[in-house]
Amino acid sequence: MSSKFSILNDQSGHDAFIAERANLIKPQHWIVLIYLLIGIGWVMFSDALVLALSEKSVQITLAQNLKGLLFVLVTGGLLYLLISRAYRQIISANRRLLASYEQTVRGWITVMDQRHQETRHHSERVMQMCVALATLSGRFKANELALVKCGALLHDIGKIGIPDDILVKSDKLDQQEWALMQTHPVIAREILNEIEFLRPCIDIPYQHHEKWDGSGYPQGLKGEAIAYSARLFAIVDVWDAISHPRVYKEAWPEQKVLDYIKSESGKSFDPAVVSLFIDNYAFLKQQVAALED
Repeated sequence: MSSKFSILNDQSGHDAFIAERANLIKPQHWIVLIYLLIGIGWVMFSDALVLALSEKSVQITLAQNLKGLLFVLVTGGLLYLLISRAYRQIISANRRLLASYEQTVRGWITVMDQRHQETRHHSERVMQMCVALATLSGRFKANELALVKCGALLHDIGKIGIPDDILVKSDKLDQQEWALMQTHPVIAREILNEIEFLRPCIDIPYQHHEKWDGSGYPQGLKGEAIAYSARLFAIVDVWDAISHPRVYKEAWPEQKVLDYIKSESGKSFDPAVVSLFIDNYAFLKQQVAALED
């Protein structure tokens, strides 16, 4: 059979289908069913056992009390085990779902980088460096760093709505073309706002072209009105853009790149973030060294 039909013989897919059919009963239903069976069995047989082993009313009362206590302990332990098992299954399924989401996002980004003719590993580099910078800032919890990671990967998703003749133009864009290019953060917001899972990641794609002095786009935000994650990413994105060749320019020497970033402190960039970036530049560069072309 032709290899293109190999998916039809994928045993793992068949097994997954069978497993799905076999698990039609939901975890909470299994827990209730097992609990009821244990409870009914206990009630039916324990009283008979108590009567068989006890002759006096005092002994029966004591035995009933002990039986009730034992029932609470046994069923409590059973419920704990059943719920813990169901919880672990839910966590495992959630992790697989999140992994599939990330694979989908990375697929989008690979297509975008190729379409935009970015340097190889551009999105991966800026993501890793931005997450490292965010970690150094000490302002993000673990779940918030995950949003930074996702937002950095998706920073240019809005360029999907920009025509190719503008996106990869080697000459300077004219006024009309530049106005259209500046709409890509808005397009990104519109795309991500429609996807519940990605909605919390909007800040970087929507605001990474805003500038500290208010001269950026699309909203003209100024200073701390710009999301902190977007302020971090703005520096990382510019660093990557001018450190690597593009269709419209050659790569800049490293010292020139750093001098430019310093010169934009208080203009394009948050001065505190510039200091954080420069002070930790060697470490940050090391985080993406393996991805360098």
